[in-house]
Amino acid sequence: MNNSDRTIMAILRRDVDGKAVYAAKSANYTAVLNDNNAFIRFTAAATLALDSAATLGANWHVTVIAAGGDVTIDPNGSETINGSTTLLVPSGFQLDVVCDGTAFFTENPSLKADATAVGSFIDGGLLSNNSGNPNTHVDFAAMSVRSASTFVSSASSITKRLNGTWAVGSGGGGLDTGSVAANATYYAYALRKATDGTLDVVFSTSATIAGVNTTLLTGYTVVKQIGVVLTDGSSIIRPFVMYPRDEYTWATPVKDAVSVSISTTSALLALTVPNGAKAKAKLRFEFTSSATTNAALLSDPAQGVLAAGIGGDGANFGTIQVASGFAVGCSEIWTNTNRQIRHVAGASGSLWVWTDGFYFPCGRTA
Repeated sequence: MNNSDRTIMAILRRDVDGKAVYAAKSANYTAVLNDNNAFIRFTAAATLALDSAATLGANWHVTVIAAGGDVTIDPNGSETINGSTTLLVPSGFQLDVVCDGTAFFTENPSLKADATAVGSFIDGGLLSNNSGNPNTHVDFAAMSVRSASTFVSSASSITKRLNGTWAVGSGGGGLDTGSVAANATYYAYALRKATDGTLDVVFSTSATIAGVNTTLLTGYTVVKQIGVVLTDGSSIIRPFVMYPRDEYTWATPVKDAVSVSISTTSALLALTVPNGAKAKAKLRFEFTSSATTNAALLSDPAQGVLAAGIGGDGANFGTIQVASGFAVGCSEIWTNTNRQIRHVAGASGSLWVWTDGFYFPCGRTA
């Protein structure tokens, strides 16, 4: 028998006794004395406030069902539930709350600990250029986001505007502070509103939650980083396509190197990928050299300074068999936090690099 079956059977037994009380709630609610012995089913994220334990009295009890989002149980004043000031009932769970006249308890006191141990994830929430205002607006698909015990979700998409400071709701401004800049990186973070658990999104140039400016975010918790967008030299959003598992592709490949000198001396090259955090760049490259036998190596700066060629650290493209011929290749290479990779060759030549996109891991599962 599953949880739903047990719930139905319990309701039927109480109906036979003539004592069953059932109520469906879609918003915050305060439980009072008359709710004793009730099943309170929440169809949306909400807070269940409890009247004072002294008013409710010993043996007062209700069953709380979280059927449409997390439900926070909030006892009156400084009173506690299982010794804590609040208790989270995760979406899909239910529990019985019992009063002893001075405090509240549940039949499953480990539920709060379980909720804080489920880890961190993003389900859905793919980003895209808004079809009507692709240069300034970003759409976020329906999503569920969790970081430790904090969970937020939205069954519908939300749109935020990059060229305006943050304002509540879909279509509102998205920046945590300042104004949109050229050739900048903006990280997107999911927000949870404390009073009703609703989802919103904010953009910040900070690559970490700790750096997000929260001045405009009163009443909201910054839950988790969920994506990133980049602007071009005109301060508009670069057109992109986002795929599951945090993969981004530029609508038009960006030529990040045009006949750049490459030699036996390792050098850094900046790419059009997020700045301030590591990303795996999706690259194609072309190489020419006056040497009749030559190869080049593009690599992750975390590997240090490498040497190209069979006698060194190898290569990932090219062996020039004819002087001034061309070699081509492709690879996915991690950058440093300054959006750079390294390049080196067995002999001097010229390098072209096209950036097709990047992977930026936020923990998205779909």
